[in-house]
Amino acid sequence: MTQKRVLITGAAGFLGSHLCDRFIKEGYHVIGMDNLITGDLHNIDHLFKLEHFEFYHHDVSKFVHVPGKLDYILHFASPASPIDYLKIPIQTLKVGSLGIHNLLGLAKQKSARLLIASTSEVYGDPQVHPQTEDYWGNVNPVGPRGVYDEAKRFQEAMTMAYHTYHGLETRIVRIFNTYGPRMRLNDGRVLPAFIGQALRGEDLTAFGDGSQTRSFCYVDDLVEGIYRLLLSDCADPVNIGNPDEITIKDFAEEIIKLTGTDQKIIFKPLPTDDPKQRQPDITKARAILGWEPKVSRAEGLKITYAYFKSLSKEKLYEDPLGRAFIKK
Repeated sequence: MTQKRVLITGAAGFLGSHLCDRFIKEGYHVIGMDNLITGDLHNIDHLFKLEHFEFYHHDVSKFVHVPGKLDYILHFASPASPIDYLKIPIQTLKVGSLGIHNLLGLAKQKSARLLIASTSEVYGDPQVHPQTEDYWGNVNPVGPRGVYDEAKRFQEAMTMAYHTYHGLETRIVRIFNTYGPRMRLNDGRVLPAFIGQALRGEDLTAFGDGSQTRSFCYVDDLVEGIYRLLLSDCADPVNIGNPDEITIKDFAEEIIKLTGTDQKIIFKPLPTDDPKQRQPDITKARAILGWEPKVSRAEGLKITYAYFKSLSKEKLYEDPLGRAFIKK
């Protein structure tokens, strides 16, 4: 049987690196690609010694060429945190527009199935709760988050256009808040922000009054859902996330208890267009993929906290893009 080959963009990032691990485990030949603007080669160091892994240091916003056959392409290249896409807004827009166009062209050339990583951010600050795949969203295209939200929305539209016009096999996963080892501290996402503050002995910063909600999915569960979606027959968007919703204030209290610290929770003004509620409706994933999350938040947080505790002190203070150190 011929070994299947998969291209994973954003391979050195948090989700991309876990996907590389999964496809190696499943017996694929994995081709990782990343321009390392937010990715970290340490996440995939363990793969370079393997015969069935190769890596291209490349920006998918430029022409993409991969020799040989490809069975699957997973497009996970994109800045994914508020600090990232506020610092590099043009690159964020380009990877969701030029990048997806290049990869769709490659998939068409190779007759490969392409799965894109979309996000719950396509729903914006939702007026429907929980969010179902047929909700069109409440997005401000010219607000500070618009560079990410609209890049993902365009990416979905372009992917579906190739599916309907060219008959290309495509899959769209809408990812809700995900956490686990290999996340970067200080990147503006709530979980690493809280744990980073706890480890540095700082008070935990919540925005607004802390009543806004999030739903956190452990990375292994997410990867399982993505793998099942790729191999399914569903071309429409599918939510993958954990519907176990919690307020930001309650989550901060969970982190304080987990870390054994005695910090306070301090509240700051809510950022522009920050979503008040975030909870996936995973009815479709359950029905089509037979998928639902298995790892409890308590279990996943213990593993994630152990990972963050193992990092060097320098990492606790490092700017998420590696260009400076945050103020101590």
